Formats: sequence, C-alpha cells, structure tokens
Amino acid sequence: MKQIDGIPSLILCALFWSTGGILVKLVDWNPFAIAAIRSLIAGIFIAITIKGAPLFRIKKEDSTTDPKGTACLWAAGICYSLTMILYVSANKLTTAANTILLQYTNPVYIILFGPLMLGEKNRKSDYLAALGVTAGMILFFSDGLESGNQTGNILAACSGLTFGFTTLFMRKQQIYGCSSAHSFMIAHILTLAAGIPFMISAGMPSAKSCAGLVLLGIFQMGIPSVTYSLGIKRVRALTASFITMLEPLMNPVWVIIFAGEYPSVKCAAGGALILGTIAARAVFQHRSARTRN
Repeated sequence: MKQIDGIPSLILCALFWSTGGILVKLVDWNPFAIAAIRSLIAGIFIAITIKGAPLFRIKKEDSTTDPKGTACLWAAGICYSLTMILYVSANKLTTAANTILLQYTNPVYIILFGPLMLGEKNRKSDYLAALGVTAGMILFFSDGLESGNQTGNILAACSGLTFGFTTLFMRKQQIYGCSSAHSFMIAHILTLAAGIPFMISAGMPSAKSCAGLVLLGIFQMGIPSVTYSLGIKRVRALTASFITMLEPLMNPVWVIIFAGEYPSVKCAAGGALILGTIAARAVFQHRSARTRN
C-alpha cells in the first residue's frame, strides 16, 4: 500500500514539472538568471509549505550531527542543483529533444546503483520496463533528435547522471527521518548562488517576465519539490524515476491546450508505449506483492 500511496504525489510532481515549457515562454531573460530566481521563489514556497527553514545537518537522538545522514542530505541537494544547471547549460548548446532524452536516462543509474546504495533489488519487470520506456522516449523525441553539439549532449547526459543520484540520495535519506524537502531547499539555494552573476548582467526583467518567474517558481518548481518529497518516502527509487517520466509526455498536452498544435504520430506512439510500459509494470508488481502476501 505504501507504494500505491506515493504514486499520486509523484504523478502530480510530473504534471507540475511539465508546465515549464509553457511558462518559460512568458519570460524574456537570461536562462541562468531565470533558473536562479525560479529557485529563490521555489525555496520560499517550500519553506512556507513545510513551515520551517531548511535543515543543513541531520542530528542523532543525542543531538549530535549524524555525518552519514548529513552527507546524504547535502549530496541530494548538490545533485539536484547540478541537474538544473546542467539542463540549462545543455539546452543552450544542443536541441531540446536531445537534452530531455539524455536527462531521462536516469533510470539506468538507479538500476545500476540502487541495489548497492538502497538494497532495492531489481526485478525482471524493472529491466523490461527500462527497455520499454527507453524505446518509447526515443520514438517520442525522434522528430527532434539530431547529432547536436557534442558538449551539449555530454552536459545533458551528465544531467541524467545527477538526476539519477538525486533520486537515490533522496530515497536513502528517508532512513534518517529527514524530508527531501530540505535537500530541495539546499539545491535551490545553491542554484540561486550560481545564478547571481547572470542576474546582475541580465538587468531587470519586464513586468510580464516577473509574473512568469513567479509562476515558474511556484508551479513548475515549488509544488513539485513538495509532492516529490511526499512520494519518495513511499516509493522505490526506480518507480519514482519511471513515474516522473510522465513529465515530457505532458508537454504536448499543454501545447494542444494552449497552442492548438497536435503531436506527430511517432510522438503519440512513443508516449503510448511509455504509459503502457509504466502501467504494465505497476500492475505486474502489484499482483506479485499480493501473491507474496
């Protein structure tokens, strides 16, 4: 039941993450400056939501610092901050399709390192699901895939690595009784700090851009940070990575609603393959759990 309880939170996370492609069109400003202010607003939103400032260390029962827990807290924050920065950097150098596809290679790293870091053993259905969603992602983005700038592709691939380890560390820190919301706040502080020089050089954004920045900070980053923190408590790391793959699938939906543009047949087929794979895996694992019980 815990797995099932966490799934709605992660679906909401993916849904709100996916609004970025539409909301960013409202902002005419430097991409790194956008990421910085978005993180500032998201960090404030998270602090208000959880009614507290970020934790920078995890304590033991005797109030001394828990070094392993604190390292996990910071590792998750640093990895997510790097994911955001690498994504923005890659997007400036290679195609959006390349960037998103390579970022969502994160399940590979969870399959490789999850058993070692978390003790979450992979099942046959996990490997089959990984193949299915990878094929679906390639089909989904095939119209926009190009060789692109190799530096941009490498940065995008690195964002997939850091995204994978974000999930692993956020899942692991649950054993220390610390919400991942604190790692998200650390990530947003780091991203804000990295973006300050770009904010200064970019000058003041317009009123329309300011409105877009507020929407990005709350809806595209703040709410997902909170809902992801709720979901990762109850769901295996690999399950979380598969569910958040719904994010790129939602982008065409927003385009249909707001721009009246419909995706290609290959895009629709790829999306259907990903959704079908995720659903089939969920059904199979639910039945397996019931059989074991």
